[in-house]
Amino acid sequence: MGTVVTFDFASLHPQLDAQLAKAQDSLRTADEVFSLWKPQSPMSQLRRGELDLQDAPLRIREVLDYCTVAKEMSGGWFDPWALPNGLDPTGFVKGWAAEVAAGYFTDLDLTGVIVNAAGDIVASGTNAEGEPLLAGILSAADPNRLIASVHLEHALATSGGYARSQHLFNTKEGHFGARAASASVVGPNLGMADAFATAVVCGGRDAYDVIADLDDYEVFVQYYDGSTTATPNFPFDAS
Repeated sequence: MGTVVTFDFASLHPQLDAQLAKAQDSLRTADEVFSLWKPQSPMSQLRRGELDLQDAPLRIREVLDYCTVAKEMSGGWFDPWALPNGLDPTGFVKGWAAEVAAGYFTDLDLTGVIVNAAGDIVASGTNAEGEPLLAGILSAADPNRLIASVHLEHALATSGGYARSQHLFNTKEGHFGARAASASVVGPNLGMADAFATAVVCGGRDAYDVIADLDDYEVFVQYYDGSTTATPNFPFDAS
C-alpha cells in the first residue's frame, strides 16, 4: 500500500509470532488485491472493465459494500465511484486492511495492541501499566508540533491535505483540492473512520456537519486558517 504498518504489543503470548505472521500476510494480500499501482491486481482489472464484479475476489465485494454504506452515511462526500480515473476505494481500504490485521490478535488476551497504518490506527486494551492507550495528532501548520493527544478507544483515522492537498478529489464539486488541512475521526470501524476523515478533508465544514451528526463517530478538524473544531465527545486526553 506504499506505506509502513507497525504493530505494538503491551504484552506477549506464545501464539503471538504466528498470529503476527498471519496479520502481515493479510496486509500483503490486501495490497495484491487492491493496489491500483499493479496493473494486474483484481481491483485494477475491475476498474478497466476486464473483470466482472461477480467474478472478483470476495474481499473486493466486501469492501465495495462497505463503501456503499460510507457513501450514504457521508452524504456523498466519500464516493469512490466519482473519482476522475474510475472506481478507487483507496480511501477506505487502508483502514479496512489494518482492521482485518488487528483481528488476528483478538483471541490472544493481550494487554494492549496497536496497529498503525501510517496514521490510521486500530487499538485495544491498555499499555503495560494499565493506562489508556494514547495517540498524538500533529499540527497541520507545523507537522513537528503535537496539537492534541487522543484516547485510543478503538479506531482513529487521520487524513491530511496540507502536505499533498492536490491528491484529494472533491467528489461533489468535481475537482482536486482539500477544504480542510487535516481531519481525524474516531469510531468503531477503522475503514469507515478512514472514509469519513477523507470526506471531511475534501468537503470541509459542509462534510464535517454531516459526519458530526453520525452516531458512534467523533471528528476533530484543522482548517487552513488555523482554526479547529471538534464534536463534543471527541476523546481528547486532558492530562
